[in-house]
Amino acid sequence: MNTPTEQVFGNAHIVLAGSVVFGSVRVVDGLIREIDESPETGRASSVMTVDCQGDFLIPGLIELHTDHLETHYSPRPGVRWGMKAAIQAHDAQIAAAGITTVFDCLRMGMEDEDQFETGEMRRLATALREARDQNRLRVEHRLHLRCEVSARDMLSDFSEFAEDADVGLVSMMDHAPGQRQFTSMEAFKLYHQSKHKMSDDVYDRYFASRIAGSRKYSDRNRRALAEQCVERGVVMASHDDATLAHVEESIRFGVRLAEFPTTLEAAKASHDAGLGVLMGAPNVVRGRSHSGNVAARTLVENRCLDILSSDYVPASLLQAAFSLAEDSRLMGIPEAIATVTANPARFIGLHDRGEIAPGLRADLVRVAYLPEQDPAPIVRSVWLKGERVS
Repeated sequence: MNTPTEQVFGNAHIVLAGSVVFGSVRVVDGLIREIDESPETGRASSVMTVDCQGDFLIPGLIELHTDHLETHYSPRPGVRWGMKAAIQAHDAQIAAAGITTVFDCLRMGMEDEDQFETGEMRRLATALREARDQNRLRVEHRLHLRCEVSARDMLSDFSEFAEDADVGLVSMMDHAPGQRQFTSMEAFKLYHQSKHKMSDDVYDRYFASRIAGSRKYSDRNRRALAEQCVERGVVMASHDDATLAHVEESIRFGVRLAEFPTTLEAAKASHDAGLGVLMGAPNVVRGRSHSGNVAARTLVENRCLDILSSDYVPASLLQAAFSLAEDSRLMGIPEAIATVTANPARFIGLHDRGEIAPGLRADLVRVAYLPEQDPAPIVRSVWLKGERVS
């Protein structure tokens, strides 16, 4: 019989579900065993101790929506990095940001300007599983399939993941002009024409093809995707809901998460219906949406924001949470940290993590927060099931 591995994390400001206490956390075999409100760092010479030196000790962050893996794999248009090398670089940055559970986004359905080939996302997911099996990764990775319902090949891409147990979240999105995120045609043109450096003629053709694709495929793809997710028991998210009609449709389909609602009206209706409302942490840090939609802080002020996602900047997740806690009118520290830990765990159905509580996984992050120097928190150390990973 193996001797239980015991650790004590002491001299810490421990962020619990409803309070912050000063004391220590005892971990045995990767699970939290006890919380003691005393500064003691160790109980016996044989116990491994971690002196947190007065820093915060928080649960490991849970990231539900990040496109960052794609950035490492394709750092420039037409450029491909080695899959496992890209995965490892992404994983290291995720760990360094204090994230211990990440849902990596893979796109289903290719738009005309996409540089990815059919089957490329499936190969990337396979490489991710192999990297995990080969013990190359620091944190736990799951899959979030971002399904572009206006794309003709979305369902065929999705079918390649029909038996994949790593899929934990599916989002239904339509980025066509005039839809949801881009209700403003001028905003759509500014974003896509500048991003892809299109001439006016090329943009006009692209615009027409996206409109046609949305009209032809969006409704039927959305219905078929929802049916398959319900059958498989996969958590669904809406994306960029803007109106009450959008929210009502999401509820009919069995959606559990409302990602990036673009209006306060849609966010409040989603929250009132029991959906987890998710907004981008960069939106909080920057104080506004990059697309000109509703600001995340407006949702906080109206008590209808549940979850933060780093989206395209992994380090923004922790910075946004502490930023909200810094403004005492918005949230206290426990409530703010819950937006990146307990709340995503609850809405995605991961009941073994997300809080510092006896019996849960010892996914822990030691954080120094020195706002008098700089608003960016410092991630000192990260542990997954009691094992240090960063």
